[in-house]
Amino acid sequence: MSFDYVIVGGGSAGCVLANRLSADPKTTVCLLEAGGGGKGFVIRAPAMVAAMISGRPKINNWAFFTEPQPQLNNRRGFQPRGKALGGSSAINAMLYIRGHQKDYDEWADLGCDGWAWDDVLPYFLKSEGNQWGADALHGGNGPLQVGDQSEPRAITHGFLDAAESLQIRRNADFNGLRQEGVGLYQVTQHYQGKQKGERCSAASAYLFPVQKTRPNLTVLTKTLVNKVILKKGRAVGVDYTQGGKLHQVKAHKEVILSAGAFGSPQLLLLSGIGPQGELNAHGIDVAHELPGVGQNLQDHLDHVISYKSKRADVIGLNPAGLVRLTKAMLKWRRDGTGMFATPYAEGSAFIRSDPSLDRPDLQLHFGPVIVDNHLRTIHLSNGYSCHVCVLRPKSRGTVGLRDTRPTSAPRIDPQYLSDPDDLKLLMKGVRLVEQIMLADALAPWRGKRLYDYDGSDAGLEADIRARADTIYHPVGTCAMGKGDMAVVDVQCRVNGVKGLRVVDASIMPRLIGGNTNAPTMMIAEKVADMIVNGV
Repeated sequence: MSFDYVIVGGGSAGCVLANRLSADPKTTVCLLEAGGGGKGFVIRAPAMVAAMISGRPKINNWAFFTEPQPQLNNRRGFQPRGKALGGSSAINAMLYIRGHQKDYDEWADLGCDGWAWDDVLPYFLKSEGNQWGADALHGGNGPLQVGDQSEPRAITHGFLDAAESLQIRRNADFNGLRQEGVGLYQVTQHYQGKQKGERCSAASAYLFPVQKTRPNLTVLTKTLVNKVILKKGRAVGVDYTQGGKLHQVKAHKEVILSAGAFGSPQLLLLSGIGPQGELNAHGIDVAHELPGVGQNLQDHLDHVISYKSKRADVIGLNPAGLVRLTKAMLKWRRDGTGMFATPYAEGSAFIRSDPSLDRPDLQLHFGPVIVDNHLRTIHLSNGYSCHVCVLRPKSRGTVGLRDTRPTSAPRIDPQYLSDPDDLKLLMKGVRLVEQIMLADALAPWRGKRLYDYDGSDAGLEADIRARADTIYHPVGTCAMGKGDMAVVDVQCRVNGVKGLRVVDASIMPRLIGGNTNAPTMMIAEKVADMIVNGV
């Protein structure tokens, strides 16, 4: 088989690229995805993310683990990643956040010419189909459905009131002129038509609507790509395994890696592209030395405070709560609304830890459910939780190989809290969440706190080291920019290798201040435009 473009990874970036590049009927595109078709009930029903995110069992989830983290009591962190068409947008909380405008201006300052806020905003607008309609900062006609939550729980409004009582002002639009404040998330969820209330994954937005009408677009699922085929310094295709058999697919123009912050560097390394020391350690011939591959890993480390609830109007996994969820599922199937349409993380706040800062450095996620260890530790009690993460961590980690088998998980080492400033800021964030959770507005629900401690700084530090983990935003491992450690240039072309690009969250030179799904689709929109226009 041969195509003009071969895209590896059918996730948030891959689905965008497949749509935009195949829009020209003369251009042939092949999209390879390791997971399944991405259309099942557990993906379409927002509340069913609870069945996928834990990785128990592995439903549409790679369910990776990190290396032991020295600053987190040598625990192995859990790293869920989507494994289906739609990628992580098929298993996430559907939260539509772009990050702060200054984040992208800093990308430009780091050498990423053409990636400042004014450069990327048109591609956010192109992607977005917002329920509010179009304006200067929102797209109204894009394929990605973005809408308001249908029925956030009463306790979520209590959270907003609690934060406001601490002088955190309301914000109705975190993607507007001002990010700071407390409010409700908008979500990537269908808000009209037959799919109303369903998750709008990248596949649902970009791929499924065109898949059957474009004979020039071929989508292969349950295909594991083993490596990029290189000839005379050029990528000409990929080796992949499907159904236990080895195959090849050729690319006349380009191979595009969109396998994510873990998968894309792993594939480059398996193909002999990366740091010489890493390749030599695994006996891989060096096809092209590129020292930045797998370096610069950044992620949002998250800490959760949970309480049992005295009221039952939250989400619980006890018998009465399961009955309520069952009734909610039937309502959702009828009209797409209600508790089953919840993103779980219903409320948010973006906060500055110091008034002198030019933008928020802490993000909160509030939900009407007890979240413990990524829902891997189950509590039958009714309850609620508030997360806090450091938006721009200073700690940097790596992604490498465990061995030369493509079926092996990558070696993921975020090196959380390796910079002590991250711990100091996270502790500030937890102290703020504690104040919100003890505010009068939440008193009607407030029961016993889970994982309570003596209130001291030492006790809080111990709690963080014992329980903190990712909130699912790894980036940076094939960083864009200039200099020896840049993996791709500003067109996302792999430095020193012709016919090969990386287009996904791994190219972010620095982690943005917010959730990373919308920015990943923006990146793919922008690079697709470059490719179509011959850049």
